[in-house]
Amino acid sequence: MNTLYMKIEIITIGDEILIGQIADTNAAEMSQMLHEHGYSVKQIISIADNADDIKKTLDYALSETDIVLLTGGLGPTNDDITKKTLCEYFNTKLVFNQQVYEKLEKRLQAMNLKMNDLNKSQAYLPESATFIENETGTAQSMVFEKDGKILISMPGVPSEMRHTMPKVVSLLNNKFGKKENITRHFIVYGIPESELAIRLKDWENSLPSEFHLAYLPTLGLVKLRLSTAENTEDCQQKTAYFSEKLRAILGKAIIAEEDITMEALVGRMLKEKNMTLAVAESCTGGKIAHKITSVPGSSAYFKGGVVAYSNAVKEEVLNVSSFDIDEYGVVSIPIVEQMAQGVLELMDADIAVATSGIAGPASPEDEKEVGTVCIAVATAESVMAQQFKFGSLRDRNIERACLAALVMLKNAIG
Repeated sequence: MNTLYMKIEIITIGDEILIGQIADTNAAEMSQMLHEHGYSVKQIISIADNADDIKKTLDYALSETDIVLLTGGLGPTNDDITKKTLCEYFNTKLVFNQQVYEKLEKRLQAMNLKMNDLNKSQAYLPESATFIENETGTAQSMVFEKDGKILISMPGVPSEMRHTMPKVVSLLNNKFGKKENITRHFIVYGIPESELAIRLKDWENSLPSEFHLAYLPTLGLVKLRLSTAENTEDCQQKTAYFSEKLRAILGKAIIAEEDITMEALVGRMLKEKNMTLAVAESCTGGKIAHKITSVPGSSAYFKGGVVAYSNAVKEEVLNVSSFDIDEYGVVSIPIVEQMAQGVLELMDADIAVATSGIAGPASPEDEKEVGTVCIAVATAESVMAQQFKFGSLRDRNIERACLAALVMLKNAIG
């Protein structure tokens, strides 16, 4: 069966999703990975932890699609009913799996925990199913096959699903034949989505019918995804041709050509250049440091930071001139330049970034608008700064300031 024409339904199970207690991030991540491997997700649905609802949903899904992926309800507690319900649906029984039990026991021992009855229940798996080992949790994924259709039930914990999905994709590829999409990512900064669509109208209209362009806007960025499910030599050549045309239209507004966060991209560049980073934050309140340190391995290049929220800290810790604060205001180019230079010297780093702004909702400086942010990047040889005008919403201003600071860092690192 050609994966181009295969249909998949994703079902996320959990009352906590339906009442808005948690967001369903699993479905989005699963869909993205499936798309990159040439599989078409027909429908995504969230349902309650209710046996009748699960069975009715499976009836429809298995009649309309080739593959059904479930997440959720595989834990050891009484409200985790997915495993029991699947046994009823596929008319099978739970059997004890010694191999799974021994691995669970070793994992618990490593955490200084003892096996209890609830943990032991995770070693009981449906007799007619095969399983995919869960290397980060206790609930195993289960694979059922019926009338040429496949159902795979996975844990709902996002980190466990994330580690399981590559194995699921590998299983599907092996069964149906590997068929990966051609996909190109372009991250565009500084052009709003509506304006970007206008600029790209003629280019987009010239794309062959087998190509698809998706606009994926986030705060301050638009990610463009150009893809085709037909991985042929002709499509590869066309992809290269239209990618080059896109670069000619957007120029330096394209800041990356991969699906990556700015903090991860900056971190990789720092590693490649063997550089270290320090941050001095006022309006962003430590959020840039948080983003930087959220990237695994960031200790190799991140020296540290100062949250200089008050003028006293700016003056006493970062050696900012009190005269210049009075003269120019704390939200000004001269002040962020001094903040960046101060933390660069304080942390003995190779490059530093500093922020000072008015996040809102009110402005402490009458002559400056809410959303005014100044950002500077300093090295031992130079310092450059820029003033931005964002909006009136505090959270959005902070997030956009972080993004602008990371983009300035990227450009300075080169």
